[in-house]
Amino acid sequence: MSAAAVKKIGLVVALGMAVMLFLFFDLGRFLSLEYLKDSQQRYQEIYRQSRLLVVGVYMAVYIAVTALSLPGAAVMTLAGGALFGLVTGTVVVSFASTIGATCACLAARFVLRDWVQSRFGDRLEAINRGMQTEGPFYLFSLRLIPIFPFFVINLLMGLTALPLRTYFWVSQLGMLPATIVYVNAGKELARIDSLAGIASPTLIASFVILGLFPIAVKKLLGLYRRKRPLPAGDTHDTV
Repeated sequence: MSAAAVKKIGLVVALGMAVMLFLFFDLGRFLSLEYLKDSQQRYQEIYRQSRLLVVGVYMAVYIAVTALSLPGAAVMTLAGGALFGLVTGTVVVSFASTIGATCACLAARFVLRDWVQSRFGDRLEAINRGMQTEGPFYLFSLRLIPIFPFFVINLLMGLTALPLRTYFWVSQLGMLPATIVYVNAGKELARIDSLAGIASPTLIASFVILGLFPIAVKKLLGLYRRKRPLPAGDTHDTV
């Protein structure tokens, strides 16, 4: 067995163990809205005493949750708003969520390709078709429009040929509007009764319009170029 195969098996085992420990110790209870609301004042006091430490730990947990495709990213985003405020919270959450998403994409591309293919293969055809026709614009739209769950996009994009640096900055830009909405909502954490109450139908419709806008512009520009008359003297006729 090659060294690369041994490393791959080791990574698969490590990822599996991390998920099993999360489930066995019921760590998901710490990523619930109820726990967050009950613990808000305690964490705010810790943050006032050790700002950099709290930011570092918060980002590490957020990255781990996202990279392992565990439930709780929305609650973590609310926590960012409750702890850090709108500006700092948006910056911290934006980078943590994008780094975590990129780690999940990497895992799918180099370690979990076969599992992702067998688990979400029915959705991969639509992803590949969209990437072939629209390129990064399609990923941007997926980040804004809730067609596929967040973690599914992370995993399926790992099976495409999209460069990771493009995946990173397009994901960060595409997730930014929703990040701002949830971080801002986290500032009023005590008034939130459920996650469903944050994303109203009007807000979702706005995300849909924003997500479709770049693709629409791209298609209109392509149509304009095809219909634009050739400049005088620019002819391909031969004598």
